[in-house]
Amino acid sequence: MSTTLDAQDSRFEDATGSQSDASNPGRVLPAFARPFGFAMWLLVTGVVGAVASFLLLYERVRLWNDPEHVTACDVNPWVSCGEVMQSWQAATFGFPNIFLGVVGFPLLIGVAVTLLAVGGRVPSWYYMGLQAGVVFAFAFSTWLWYSAVFSIGVLCPYCMIVWSAVIPLFVVTTARNVMHGVIPASEGVKRVTREWWWVAVVVIYLLVIGSILLNFSEAVTYAF
Repeated sequence: MSTTLDAQDSRFEDATGSQSDASNPGRVLPAFARPFGFAMWLLVTGVVGAVASFLLLYERVRLWNDPEHVTACDVNPWVSCGEVMQSWQAATFGFPNIFLGVVGFPLLIGVAVTLLAVGGRVPSWYYMGLQAGVVFAFAFSTWLWYSAVFSIGVLCPYCMIVWSAVIPLFVVTTARNVMHGVIPASEGVKRVTREWWWVAVVVIYLLVIGSILLNFSEAVTYAF
């Protein structure tokens, strides 16, 4: 076969079933960087994102049919899916952003199922394409977060569920691809990625939560 496989082929299973780095047999990869663990990460985040996206689609259709419809996530003036859906940012590319999630997350589930079926053995371009997709998803989600918090001034609960899925999806996929050589990196970078990837997830979550608490302090006071 002319297409070389991902660096996955240079790894091997040890006696315990844990995948290790062929250049350092004593170094066991994190669970998420092994075929089964990584596929499960994709599957879980894909399902969470898909559920939130289809809930958004349902509410969007209800609003199209009845402009007076009050969505299930219209909680108060600061937390309202309906308000966010009326903003121009909700149709960034000329069509509702919801469609990106409705298509993208089921595709992600399909990728997860494929990796489970073949044990992660797919050409390197497959992982590169996945990386490009999650980079776009993370960048777009970051822009939507910024718009909701600093521009629109209203939060969409279902949208935040999508954010919560995209954040670990991006970090874990990037970390996995760095450790497997899909993304070229030095041994030092690989070591830091392997040991501290979870810090990136925590920091991003804290930044999002902190920005919401600071910019929606009135809403927090109102709620309590």
